Amino acid sequence: MDISDLQVFATVAKLGSMRKASEELNTVQSNITARIRALEENLGTSLFERHHRGVTLSAAGQRLLPYYDRLAHLMCEARQATIDDGVPTGPLKIGSQETTAALRISPVLAKFLHKYPDVNLSLRTETTAALIESVLEHRLDGAFVCGPVDHPNLKTSSCFAEELVVFGPPDMTSIAKTCDHANLRIVVMNAGCQYRFMLEDFLARLGRKNVPVLEFGTLETVINCVSAGLGITMLPRALLPHINRIGPVSLHALPASSAHVETVFISRKDALQTSARTALFQTIQDHWEDFHASNDQPAPRQAVHSSLRVIS
Repeated sequence: MDISDLQVFATVAKLGSMRKASEELNTVQSNITARIRALEENLGTSLFERHHRGVTLSAAGQRLLPYYDRLAHLMCEARQATIDDGVPTGPLKIGSQETTAALRISPVLAKFLHKYPDVNLSLRTETTAALIESVLEHRLDGAFVCGPVDHPNLKTSSCFAEELVVFGPPDMTSIAKTCDHANLRIVVMNAGCQYRFMLEDFLARLGRKNVPVLEFGTLETVINCVSAGLGITMLPRALLPHINRIGPVSLHALPASSAHVETVFISRKDALQTSARTALFQTIQDHWEDFHASNDQPAPRQAVHSSLRVIS
């Protein structure tokens, strides 16, 4: 068994077909079939269940697949370590919540790319839950997520704090009154949105549990639905200028216990620290130190406990 055998195995597993794997790897199907059969004989177990639609992983195959993923990642890291001469270059994959991308990180990434133009930086926006999983599975080199994050394989760096508020339909006068409505709904971006969990927790403390949830893929759709009266959402106050360009909403301040959240940058503790990664982490750290020192970030507004009032 070698890495090329495992690559064939992983390709068949991904595509669910010997024929499709042969096309993907630019070889004949009989070669793929022979390689898989030889690998199964070497291991003494079947890796696939054969059926008329193709193949699916057996229990043994499911146990083997993660090892190929680890080996493939190590091979990639080995190549990166070999060619890294101290000058930041090559691919760098970063993730962010959509709200954070819209509000905060464009200046950081612009500063980084201006200084290191040979880095091929890509940015993916997902929910906090999806971003954490992608960093853990090596699909992302790092990500800006909603904190706190406590995982033994991740290291975190604090970036900034956001004040959270509730956005509702234009005619919404208070959260308390809205909670009494039988048709109350939460409008959020996809499963795994941290703001959804925080809003659900806040509403539960007001006596409303198991509120129906509407999930959408973009911030714009969320705001359009809120503006149209379909429900309420929880987002950073700083998004208000952007939100006002999408549609009219009401804004409601929160008690201090529910109003603040920290954004942190996460990465794997065991990840290879390439020159590009090191340069990005330093840029992030320098940017937020300068940001706070220059007082560009406003201090969180004092929570108004009768604050379930429309202030915008």
